[in-house]
Amino acid sequence: MSHAIEAVGVGVDFGATAALRDASLRVEYGETVALLGPNGAGKTTLVETLLGFRRPDHGTVRLHGLDPMRDHAEVVTRTGALLQRGGVWAPMTPRQVLTLTATYYAETRPPDELIALLDLERCSRTPWRRLSGGEQQRTLLALALLARPRALVLDEPTTAVDPEGRAVIREVIATERARGCAILITTHELVEAERMADRVAVLHHGHVVVDGALDDLGGEPELIIELDRPIDPAALAVELDCDVTIDGTQLRCAIVSRPEIVTVVSAHVTRAGANLLSLRTRATLEERYLQIIADERSRA
Repeated sequence: MSHAIEAVGVGVDFGATAALRDASLRVEYGETVALLGPNGAGKTTLVETLLGFRRPDHGTVRLHGLDPMRDHAEVVTRTGALLQRGGVWAPMTPRQVLTLTATYYAETRPPDELIALLDLERCSRTPWRRLSGGEQQRTLLALALLARPRALVLDEPTTAVDPEGRAVIREVIATERARGCAILITTHELVEAERMADRVAVLHHGHVVVDGALDDLGGEPELIIELDRPIDPAALAVELDCDVTIDGTQLRCAIVSRPEIVTVVSAHVTRAGANLLSLRTRATLEERYLQIIADERSRA
């Protein structure tokens, strides 16, 4: 069975500049993958190539086993997309654009259903030019969902969206994943990626440098402790018999977290006159991502 979304050894050149270099990525049905990377890493170029808007100079791309350029019409009916570029004709309202776009497909979800799902009732008759950034994003997501796609490609779906709107988008994405839709999200919002994604791929200088589950990206087991003031890590390192480092008020202990370890740490911190503000058992996605990018830059 083919992958829902697949790129194998993809290269895209803009003159002498390689926007993508041997980039490979896959997304299965019923899976959400977050594609991360700094500005200029090639995320949007990869998305445009996957959707058939750009021909790769090297490698192959497939959606549902189909060539997105040769089989573009069929790919479009099976794939919903939300892109950074493009929009809606300024005088049109969300209801009008959904109703019009629905006429392009043989079968669609009712526009009223999507308006309710994306919490667009209050602005459904408001012209596009008067919508907030978040309302525009939710309208574009509604358009991506219109034809009941088997795959979704969402380029920065939560840009300019308020916390309430982000919660709506997260719930919609979770529902689509549960019904077996393959979802690829590009984002700079690492907290959102951590909440939504099953797997994360990091693109740097046009190449996928890391691809794995969130737990796999967390690095080696460690205990990360936030304090209200710095303490000397040496004594705690002896007590735990492990390496302990400190950065400001954050302690990192190279040890697997267990209840008895937490008890020792808590007692030690109290004796040192500090207060324990938080404790976690692995690095956040943001911490791991920043380390990955720093490592790649140092290698370059």
